[in-house]
Amino acid sequence: MKTITETELKSILDQHKLWIESSCKQGTRANLTDAYLKGADLWDANLSGANLSGANLSGANLNGAFFYRANLNRADLSGADLGGADLGGANLLGATLTGANLTGASLRGANILDANLRGANLTGANLTDANLGGANLRGANLTGADLTDADLTDADLTDADLTGTILEKDKAEKKEKVVSVKPESMIRSEIEAIAKKHGMKIESMTFSLI
Repeated sequence: MKTITETELKSILDQHKLWIESSCKQGTRANLTDAYLKGADLWDANLSGANLSGANLSGANLNGAFFYRANLNRADLSGADLGGADLGGANLLGATLTGANLTGASLRGANILDANLRGANLTGANLTDANLGGANLRGANLTGADLTDADLTDADLTDADLTGTILEKDKAEKKEKVVSVKPESMIRSEIEAIAKKHGMKIESMTFSLI
């Protein structure tokens, strides 16, 4: 486990920000593999694409942080505040998120295979297309969470709160009404027949699209 000083962390974050903003042409991608960041304040930090494999972020303030496609394989996020964080497409394979706050967080398409989310708060979280195979969700709060197309194979949902959880969205789209339009000549003939029946004669008839 590597201890990262506050000064070192700031430098790493600055270089990573430059790396992101320059489309990987400048700066350096953050490598925080096995870093000891317990209780760190990374509120609103942008660590998208960063390598945090095996990092200890337990109890950290990660509220609103960006971890899009970041590598958090085996990372310890127990008790961390990830409210509103973006973890879309992130690799959380085998990660520990026990008791973590993930309220309103986005985990769309994330790999959460075999992760431990026991007692985690996932209220309103977006877990669409996420891989939760074998995940421990015992006692987790999934109230209003979106699990559309998520893989829950062998996941443990014992005592989990699934109130209002979206397991499958209604994909049935309203079918457009198909209107059968008769040829103009047929319509003209029918109108002329009706007019003749009532002793009238159609002198002129114009059709236009509306």
